[in-house]
Amino acid sequence: MALKKKLLQLFCLSKKDSKKKGKSIDPLWGASAPHSSLSVTANKSHLDPCSSGTGNVLSMQKLKPECSSMVSSLTRTEHGTGSSDYMLFNQFDVVQDFSDHHYAKTSPGKATKDWVKAIQSEWNLLQKNLPESIYVRVYEDRIDLLRAAIVGPAGTPYHDGLFFFDVRFPSEYPKCPPKVYYHSGGLRLNPNLYESGKVCLSLLNTWWGNGCEKWGKSNSTMLQVLVSIQGLVLNDKPYFNEPGYKNTAKTTVGEKNSLAYNQTAFVLSCKTMLYSLRKPPKHFETLVARHFHERERAILDACSAYMSGAVVGSSAGSVARYACDKCFADFKKSLTLYTEHLKTEFAANRSRLLELERQASAVDEIVPVS
Repeated sequence: MALKKKLLQLFCLSKKDSKKKGKSIDPLWGASAPHSSLSVTANKSHLDPCSSGTGNVLSMQKLKPECSSMVSSLTRTEHGTGSSDYMLFNQFDVVQDFSDHHYAKTSPGKATKDWVKAIQSEWNLLQKNLPESIYVRVYEDRIDLLRAAIVGPAGTPYHDGLFFFDVRFPSEYPKCPPKVYYHSGGLRLNPNLYESGKVCLSLLNTWWGNGCEKWGKSNSTMLQVLVSIQGLVLNDKPYFNEPGYKNTAKTTVGEKNSLAYNQTAFVLSCKTMLYSLRKPPKHFETLVARHFHERERAILDACSAYMSGAVVGSSAGSVARYACDKCFADFKKSLTLYTEHLKTEFAANRSRLLELERQASAVDEIVPVS
């Protein structure tokens, strides 16, 4: 509960703030702007794990972004893909190439005025209110597509990881929720995130829910989906996301199983880091390079602490320790292997980042001929 309250405070934005004036974003025109945080209000605590049982439901305040007028031209300028952005990765930007997007070959369907306005509203909201640890790219030639990167929250087995999601707004949007695909790499590191890429969430209508627990065309947003995934799916005790295990929380057996689940989740998170480092999704190459360069030491220190018996996700000063049993021995063996792989990739990543910086400097030195 302490972590949940902390997350709710972190994403704090009042209704009054949500109506503040600011430059609007057009789905047919890219721009970048400062971010702010988002407020979430949770009544029942829903985690939607797509299995039998009951869970907790997330509810959020309805945010009312300022809407700009419809666009009359399809001519627009791309932002955020130039070399000058290598040292400054904008949280929200418009890009072009969507060839590696999961829904790239899916037809966008017929574009209506209301559909374009709905996406325009989503872009405005995302530009102004993304939390610092969520990054979004949208596509100027396919405004029905979106890609997001979510940083795993501190104090969880997902800390310092990068998790990527591809999104498509169907032609019926916002009457129906967006389609969301998780880049799993074939790994199941959370009850809500399937190996197939399925994201199980009542807000996406991929799990049961009633009333505001499910998608509503007038009170649900893409921003709400992203914050839900980060704050309530990637939490400190994901084992209890599974409805069948919820009732074992705070029992000896339940807590022991939760600790073991966190060990597995962290190892799989490390494996996901390796996937991202070796083949970052398009338009997020710079984010991957910079993020893991900045967090390299913290990740390796955490691996070392966990291998010595510290509980996954615990703070540096925590005295919590794992029992020296077979479960821990297997965890230590796996983590030792992936730690060595991470060290190798982090070294290669430092070289890649230096190359990105050199490319940026070379472009900056080019003087246009008048």
